[in-house]
Amino acid sequence: MVLVSFSVVVSKTRRRIFIEFSESLNYDLNIAFSQYFVNDLLIKIKSYNENMKAYLDIVKNVLENGEKVDTRQGVPAYTIAGAIFEHDMSKGFPLLTTKKISLRLIATELEFFINGITDKKWLQNKNNHIWDEWAKPQKAPYGHDDTSKKKMLEERDLGPIYGFQWRHFNAPYSNYDSDYTGQGIDQLKKVVETLKTNPRDRRMIVNAWNPLQFNEMALPPCHYSFQVTTIGNKLNLMWNQRSVDTMLGLPFNIASYALLLHLLAKETGFKEGKLVGFLGDVHVFENHIDGAEEQLSRNPEEYPLPKVETENWESIFDWKSEDTKLLDYQSYDRIPFEIAV
Repeated sequence: MVLVSFSVVVSKTRRRIFIEFSESLNYDLNIAFSQYFVNDLLIKIKSYNENMKAYLDIVKNVLENGEKVDTRQGVPAYTIAGAIFEHDMSKGFPLLTTKKISLRLIATELEFFINGITDKKWLQNKNNHIWDEWAKPQKAPYGHDDTSKKKMLEERDLGPIYGFQWRHFNAPYSNYDSDYTGQGIDQLKKVVETLKTNPRDRRMIVNAWNPLQFNEMALPPCHYSFQVTTIGNKLNLMWNQRSVDTMLGLPFNIASYALLLHLLAKETGFKEGKLVGFLGDVHVFENHIDGAEEQLSRNPEEYPLPKVETENWESIFDWKSEDTKLLDYQSYDRIPFEIAV
C-alpha cells in the first residue's frame, strides 16, 4: 500500500498557492498523479480566466505593489502606474461573481450616456443614485464641508459630462433641460454609421475628453474615450481610463463597456469579440483594502459568468435599459465600499 499525501496551502498575504507532495510517493505513481493534477490544474486555470482573472490580478497587483499616495478626496490610496484589462466576450458577460453587482445600475447609466442626458434627476427617477454626490461646479461648487455636500446633492445639473460629449461634442452648454438637437458632433452616431458602411475603418473613436468644457463638468471623465475595431466577423471595443477606482468603479466600467459592445454588435450584425481596457492611475483606496482582501479570498470558479440578452430591439438609440436581461447570474454576497467623492 502506497501512502499518498497532498495538500494545498494558501498564503493570505500574497495569495500564492504552494503544493506539497509526500516524498513517500513512488516514481510511477508520482508521475501519474502529477499528470492528472497538471491536467486538472489547466482546466481550473482556464475556468479561472473565464471568471475575471484579469480583474482580480489587477486588484492583487495594486495591493502587493501599490505605493501609498495622497488624494484630492482626502483618503490615501495605494497606486500603480498602468494596467490592462482584457476579456473575450465569448466566455460570458464580465460581471463579477466574487461580489454581487447590479446590472440595472450599470444599464440605466449607459442609457443615460447614450441619450446624452445630463440631468441627475433622470437617473434618480430610475432609482439610480450613483451620480448623487456630484453636480455642475458653477451651480454647486465642489467641497467636503456639509454645506457644499448638501448643495451638490440637491443640484440636478451634471454639466457636459460623458453622454453629452458622445452625442454633442463641444456644443455650447447651457442647462440640463436645454434642447441640443443637431448641436456639436454626434460621435456615437458617426461610429455606428461607419461600422455599417466601412467597418475596417481605424478611426472609429468616441472621445469624452474635452478640456474646453472641464470647468463646467461635475467631474472630468475618468474613462475618457473608446475605440471599436472589426476583425473578421467580430467587433472589439477598447477603452481608455485615466483614473481607476479599482474596487468600486472598475467593475462597473468593465460591465458598462461590455454592455455597450453588446449593443453595438447587435446594431451592426457583428459578433462580440474582445473587450480591452487601458488603465492609467490604478488605485485602491485605503478604506477599501479590507474589502479587496475579502474579495480576493473568494473562489472565482464558484460561479460561471452570466450572459445578457436584449429584447424589443429596434436601434441602439431607442434601446431601454429594461430591455436587456441578465441570465444565470450567481455570485458571492455584496462587499460594501464607501465612495470617495
